Amino acid sequence: MMGPYMMGGFGGASVLWMLFNLIFFVLIVAGIVLFIIWIVRRTTSSNFVETKRGGALEILKERYARGEISKKEFEEMKKDLA
Repeated sequence: MMGPYMMGGFGGASVLWMLFNLIFFVLIVAGIVLFIIWIVRRTTSSNFVETKRGGALEILKERYARGEISKKEFEEMKKDLA
């Protein structure tokens, strides 16, 4: 005496419910993956900017030490980098 919509039946409602659960699970997993990608990109890009800025300052110091630029030029360029 089991109808198509009772527990254990294979009616249309249970198929739709399984499909809904599958879609919901896929959306949750996709959201978690996108969140992790966003976090990784955010931390990686900020570290890249700091490294790049530090590298530019080091190059500027080297140019000043070699005498390629004057103290005034060094100070102006250093201020631009900050």
